[in-house]
Amino acid sequence: MKILKKLSKFLLLLPFILSVQASQAEEIREIWSEIEKKEVNKNKLKNNAEINADKSQIQGIKLNLSDENIVVDQNLDNSNILLAGLLDPAENDLNLEMWTNTDGAEIKKLLKSLQLKELSSFSEKLMDVALLTNSYVPNQNFSINEFENFTLNHLIKKKDLELVKEFIQKNSTIKNKEKLIKHVSNHYLSYNQVEDSCSAINSLNLVTDDYLTYFKIYCLIIQDKKNEAQLLFDLKSELDMVNNFFVEKFEVLMGYEDENYILSDENILFFHLSHKTDKNFIYYPSVNSDEFVWKYLSNTNLLKNYNDINLSNIDQVKFLEKATTEGIFEEKDLLNLYLSFQFDINQLINFEETFRILPDYEGRALLYQRFLLSDNLETKFLILSKLSNSFEESNFKKSFDEELSKILFKINEKEVPKKYLSFYQNSLITDENKKNKIKFNNEIFHQSKVLNYFLNKNSLTKTQKITDNLLSKMKKDVDYNFNFKDVLLLEALRADGIQIEDIKELSKYKPELNPQINKMIDNKEYGMILLKIVEIIGNQELAELDSGTLSNIIEIMNRSKLISLRNELLLEILPLKV
Repeated sequence: MKILKKLSKFLLLLPFILSVQASQAEEIREIWSEIEKKEVNKNKLKNNAEINADKSQIQGIKLNLSDENIVVDQNLDNSNILLAGLLDPAENDLNLEMWTNTDGAEIKKLLKSLQLKELSSFSEKLMDVALLTNSYVPNQNFSINEFENFTLNHLIKKKDLELVKEFIQKNSTIKNKEKLIKHVSNHYLSYNQVEDSCSAINSLNLVTDDYLTYFKIYCLIIQDKKNEAQLLFDLKSELDMVNNFFVEKFEVLMGYEDENYILSDENILFFHLSHKTDKNFIYYPSVNSDEFVWKYLSNTNLLKNYNDINLSNIDQVKFLEKATTEGIFEEKDLLNLYLSFQFDINQLINFEETFRILPDYEGRALLYQRFLLSDNLETKFLILSKLSNSFEESNFKKSFDEELSKILFKINEKEVPKKYLSFYQNSLITDENKKNKIKFNNEIFHQSKVLNYFLNKNSLTKTQKITDNLLSKMKKDVDYNFNFKDVLLLEALRADGIQIEDIKELSKYKPELNPQINKMIDNKEYGMILLKIVEIIGNQELAELDSGTLSNIIEIMNRSKLISLRNELLLEILPLKV
């Protein structure tokens, strides 16, 4: 039986091998022909160079060679090569030369550092602009393939599938397209959407990656194209070593074997194949299991019901906390689980002391129960801040964001104890709240209707008139003091051409940029300037930045004429929103 199977494989493969061999022979002839042509051209080029060297000595000028066979060193001149992207540079006051004047080695160094860090929402926005804007490649020390690799890593890290798909659609000729296709296919497979995974792989005209080759073979099998799957498998076996795990799963999928119980969570494809080839598949994830494992188990109904979790088992509880962070379980379900923990009255009364000696997950349960029993607003804020910090310290911050925001949303800001006001405001910064309308207050300059200029609702001339009227009114008010946010707004208006009379507070907050940033601004290194701002902000949200940092960032944007991004920043930190 096995002999017949091998013979059938060979007969299927034979015409293909012969055609491949014929094709390879033809390719070899073409390669040698190209080599011979290049040798001739190299000699021509050498002779031309010698002749032109003599001419240049006689004429005293350097002649431009026009021989089309001359190979240009792209490391020295990338000025005419466009990077793959999605954004028009004009959208953010940039241009195609945003990287041209910067040494590529410096860009690489900073990008490597930034891509290892967690970034805040505005930092992430700036990285999008820096890496997804159509522009020319840096002139030196940075190839197009290197730059595109940074861009692809950024897209994958964002976990925004629609953005990745849009990038693939608009940049179909990128060299490392397989990297993004792998990401898309894995995403769909983690949600058990196998047809969509295969559709993504079918968009590739040529598959060279080992992992995607295995994926392609599996897709052919489930699409009832077993002959083609066998042919591709045999070809892969002839040319390269095939992964032993995949070989065993292939035998089952093709019907050569009944079942196979070997399990692998090396990647999502192997995990999926482990499930599909084992009728009694059971897998117990741990808190350290990869994200794709959690998603796959959840979307194939293989996760245990959280009500069955053993509260004394640390791994099982942290398992649920991580699943909540990954968006697999609802935050409210996690909080309901915390209610199942048993605490005596003394532990609840002396919660601060008890919290310090409990395991972190049990401490969070104690705090939540104590919060529900509290009537005093200051005690509630103390508990919520401790609970939020505990989640963050355990890297489970996203397990409590939405529910915390819902709790705080029910509390009137005027009633918030002063020392918790910053915590209150920062915790309410959600995408939903960011959509709220601006409430103007003409008694405070940075909350006044002058902000309409930054919303592109007022012309420069109209804004000049509004500014003059407001400043005149506020100067007459002896009790009005221009604060830091007022000064940020005034400096931005002045940078755009609004005439501002001398106000003593302007000099008080005058930033001094370091020489490196000054040099970049003078040299119009706009791409590098964006990365430097990302480095300054890091993982801090805008509301968390101190006055000196904000002042420096606005000054950099003013002088670099990054007006759109500056306006977005100002509209985030200045207005009162309702």
